Amino acid sequence: MRVNYTALALALAVASLTAATGSAAAQSIRIGELNSYKVFPAFLEPYKKGWELALEEINKAGGVNGRTLEVVSRDDGGTPGNAVRVAEELISREKVTLLMGTFASHVGLAVANLANERKVVFVAAEPLTDKIVWQDGNRYTFRLRPSTYMQVAMLVPEAAKLRKKRWAVVYPNYEYGQSASASFKQLMSKAQPDVEIIAEQAPPLGKIDAGAVAQALLDAKPDAIFSSLFGVDLQKFVREGNIRGLFKGCVVFNLLGGEPEYLDPLKDETPEGWWVTGYPWNQIKTAAHKKFLAAYEKRWKDYPRVGSVVGYSTMYTVANALKKAGSTDTQALIAALEGLEVDTPFGQIIYRAVDHQSTMGAYVGQLALKNGRGVMVNWHFANGADFLPSPAEAKMLRKQ
Repeated sequence: MRVNYTALALALAVASLTAATGSAAAQSIRIGELNSYKVFPAFLEPYKKGWELALEEINKAGGVNGRTLEVVSRDDGGTPGNAVRVAEELISREKVTLLMGTFASHVGLAVANLANERKVVFVAAEPLTDKIVWQDGNRYTFRLRPSTYMQVAMLVPEAAKLRKKRWAVVYPNYEYGQSASASFKQLMSKAQPDVEIIAEQAPPLGKIDAGAVAQALLDAKPDAIFSSLFGVDLQKFVREGNIRGLFKGCVVFNLLGGEPEYLDPLKDETPEGWWVTGYPWNQIKTAAHKKFLAAYEKRWKDYPRVGSVVGYSTMYTVANALKKAGSTDTQALIAALEGLEVDTPFGQIIYRAVDHQSTMGAYVGQLALKNGRGVMVNWHFANGADFLPSPAEAKMLRKQ
């Protein structure tokens, strides 16, 4: 029997190429995710459940462009230096296509700077500082959540209606709190020029001396208070303020205070009447939210928090960008993200090409106490697109 070695070699080569091509097509797309899970568990445990649910849905539906998504997740320790080290490891060692995540604003800014240096796409999920898309914005960074400026702008119309003149401000003394406070002063002064900031307290994050802070504000006798405290700091402030009668006859506006992560722990100490941004998860009747709520409760046997929505929407942002780009090429991903539309539990959002900020909105309302727990009442949804600076203003804000 004569063997045609040329034909055999050709057949083997074709088989080898087919196997290699099939293997490449089946290879997963690796996404690098980093966050401060140990430092901020109240928000980030639900956040992780959110992106895990989305990942399961996406892969069950066939993945993206015929490939499954794989998330390589790391804890960033809650510090900029550690986050940069972790992000570099994800890029260099794990060979991820892009980065997503982060919570604290100063951590998000550090990772955004690294993404710019390494020319890697970074979808910032939670950092709220305005700088991440404006003053320090760069070509590679996109941000999901409405910023401090946007959420303060949602509260200011309600504050201006009250015509309170003497305001006190209290905020955690790091990038997020500083940014929120600056936005409030700017927007409130514009809405009501006769406003006076008669007292200011800026305790370190997670280390508030709540008794001293509450007493200092009480001594200043403000007509109203603007606060961006959250988490344990907020709990301590509420408790000491209640004890001292700080909130009696004094209107309070609190950024994030209606988010279940921070509202639920207050229980029967919930201060009634406060104006907040938040998430009345069990009262929203839109089709998009009902679908998300049912899927989340079925998967986790728990109710969602804001973190759940953020994680879920971030994962779908990544999937939609990859699908639209048709590849994992960084420049193609940037082009896909600019103007990208994503359906979220809060409705459809768009990532603006001019500054890479999404138009995600938030719920605005007041706090009330019902059956021994805090709830949001008199709420409405504020569309993020209505609280963004114009494209021309955004261009002026960006350095790059």
